[in-house]
Amino acid sequence: MEQEQSQQKAVRIGISHGDVNGISYEIIMKTLSDSRILDFFVPVVYGSSKVASYHKKLLNIHDFNFHVVRSADQAVPGKANLINIFQEEVKIDVGQNTETAGKAALQSLEHAADDLAKGHIDALVTAPINKQNIQSEDFAFPGHTEYLTKKFGADESLMLMVSNEIRIGVITGHIPLREVPAKISHERIVSKVRVLNNSLKKDFGINKPKIAILGLNPHAGDKGVIGIEEEESCIPAIQQVFDEGILAFGPYPADGFFGSASFNHFDGILAMYHDQGLIPFKTLAFKSGVNFTAGLPVVRTSPAHGTAFDVAGKNLAAPDAFRESVYLAIDIVRNRKMYEEITQNPLRSGNEYDNNNDQD
Repeated sequence: MEQEQSQQKAVRIGISHGDVNGISYEIIMKTLSDSRILDFFVPVVYGSSKVASYHKKLLNIHDFNFHVVRSADQAVPGKANLINIFQEEVKIDVGQNTETAGKAALQSLEHAADDLAKGHIDALVTAPINKQNIQSEDFAFPGHTEYLTKKFGADESLMLMVSNEIRIGVITGHIPLREVPAKISHERIVSKVRVLNNSLKKDFGINKPKIAILGLNPHAGDKGVIGIEEEESCIPAIQQVFDEGILAFGPYPADGFFGSASFNHFDGILAMYHDQGLIPFKTLAFKSGVNFTAGLPVVRTSPAHGTAFDVAGKNLAAPDAFRESVYLAIDIVRNRKMYEEITQNPLRSGNEYDNNNDQD
């Protein structure tokens, strides 16, 4: 009886199947084939049983089966549930970048995101997509982060890379490097710091997070000798959020910051651009890193790696990052509920209590 009640309370995690020519089905099946993980959540894969069967046969996986359901509401605890989002045959070209795979990836993402918006699932874990073949009239975004930010009407979001060793967000995200300096404004830095600070408190349960801000230029500009962005934007922005009560420090020269392991002293880090943050992150946590979209009203995580076309269909893909994405999604859903409970009915002050007593 207790086990049945525990399963009913389990977090319901939607999983979009990503690019069907990549490693998505391999890492999904390898993760869900360990029945112990099903004690912690109820998986709902938005995909195709036909595509799944193809990959099972290709990878020689015999001891795993999906439980096909028509909707997330029908998902059964203790089962690897799958919703067939399309019935037609899908041509699979393992390891290839195809238009068909892009369309199938978008169908899965849209269906899962709609269910997330309706509350039919508690969180979404997105398997890797190919950012080129998914482009269409319905998806004109650099990636999941931007799509979901618009989908859920968030004023601001942050791509936050998470591992046991480090949490690092990027201020400018998926844009060409030549456009980065123009995007590094005082207002943008302040906005991203606030998102990170709120996420660290609400999503990770850190009461007073300590945040490091990296400089844009070599040696963090060297007081204006090697660039002015730090003096004009970064330092004033850091001072503003610090005055607001956010424990933000910097700007730090990126090379020395990571070379000296200074990142160990902070709960979160903000890099100025994509590679400045993701190169050290993936050096430290390539096999287990998770991409979390902070700032959304919903929970979305994803493995920090891509479609891995080069190893697709060869039974070489490690499920570690996908598994960690599931665990992080579960943790954040629970942390948010706890945060809401704590902040929804704060204890009344002593004066309020005394006034109420005086009225008795």
